[in-house]
Amino acid sequence: MKKVTLLTSTAAILAALSVPAFAQTEISTGADAAGVTEINDRITDIEDDVTDAFERDNDAERFGPADRRQGLFGTMSLSYTGRDGNTDNQDLAIGGRVNYNQGVFAQSVGLSIEFGEDDFGNKDQEDIAAIYDAQYYFNDQFYAFALGRINQNGLVDGVRNSDAQTDDDFADEFSDFRTDAFLGFGPGYRILNSADTTWRVQAGVGVRYTKTGAQEAGFDFDGTPVADSSDTSVGYIASSRLYHRFNENIFLTNDTDYLGSEDSADVITNELGVNLQVSEQLATRVSYTTEYQEDRAIRTDNSVGIAVVYGF
Repeated sequence: MKKVTLLTSTAAILAALSVPAFAQTEISTGADAAGVTEINDRITDIEDDVTDAFERDNDAERFGPADRRQGLFGTMSLSYTGRDGNTDNQDLAIGGRVNYNQGVFAQSVGLSIEFGEDDFGNKDQEDIAAIYDAQYYFNDQFYAFALGRINQNGLVDGVRNSDAQTDDDFADEFSDFRTDAFLGFGPGYRILNSADTTWRVQAGVGVRYTKTGAQEAGFDFDGTPVADSSDTSVGYIASSRLYHRFNENIFLTNDTDYLGSEDSADVITNELGVNLQVSEQLATRVSYTTEYQEDRAIRTDNSVGIAVVYGF
């Protein structure tokens, strides 16, 4: 398989925007007090969002595991903010990822935990999520995969969680998912795998588990008892990743995903992206995303995204 260097001049521009994880964010003395740092941090957030958009299109798995880092490695991070005075609240966020790659077998586990309290001392966030990703390559084209995730929203419980919570928000709790989990596995195949065009597809079967706020509480918003405490059903997942480079300056990607199950609504997403290297300093990405959810009144949402990076 021909090795291809993914670091283009676009990526070089993006790298120039990055900063060390623990760099001092105050750009000059007094910037915090003057409010300059807050705006500077927001500028950094925008740069990070644009960088992420380009990096998703670069797709580290496009050419297989040839250059994958081996062994055990990962990262962990924690953020806490406590406030008092005019406001009295706190927020805690923990995130981490552990990878273990050994030859043709790669595994990754990720975890995020977020808790928060509002000014009344009530919880306004209690989210826990975990993901699992594994791939085993039989050869350059054929592989097996496993995907798992679980999302837990502890505030979706049929109990009014805050004095500031509106009636509409409270009503939504009964239909929102408290727990949504999926574990699936199956085969994948690289149909095309050249320097200019790659296309891989994968499809699998698994188990999807869901629990709504009404199922957690045992009754619906109008007081009607709920018979089932949760739903467990066979789930299906299918994905397609297409990449084509027209020339040194233009390449296209099309990412399609489908998730369905017997008892829960089907979800289909498709993102078409076109990346243009206008010059050594200017790169542009235009995307069109379609999301279909079976259980919504208006089932399809469409959005257009434009990302531009200019370095000088």
